[in-house]
Amino acid sequence: MAIKSAYDLAMEKLAAKLPPTGRKLTRAQKAKLARLTSVFTAKIAERELELKPKIAAALEKGDAEAAQKFEETLRTEISRLRSRLEAEKETVRRGQRTP
Repeated sequence: MAIKSAYDLAMEKLAAKLPPTGRKLTRAQKAKLARLTSVFTAKIAERELELKPKIAAALEKGDAEAAQKFEETLRTEISRLRSRLEAEKETVRRGQRTP
């Protein structure tokens, strides 16, 4: 029996703590993940295109409060969209249908 290195022991402990991910993604899953990323990147860009001019206009008027409100809305929307993207990606990775 060979002696294991500290690295090997650490990797074994880490593998025991993590959920099994031995399944490789199929081509269809990879394509679905790419489509999801593309769709959500477009949605984020859409929100940015909608809100950034409003932020700039509010700053031009000297209305820092309104600009801050629009910035917060943008941050919230981006965060929400990224969370949805990750949830849908995880569903695809598990092999379930996305809604």
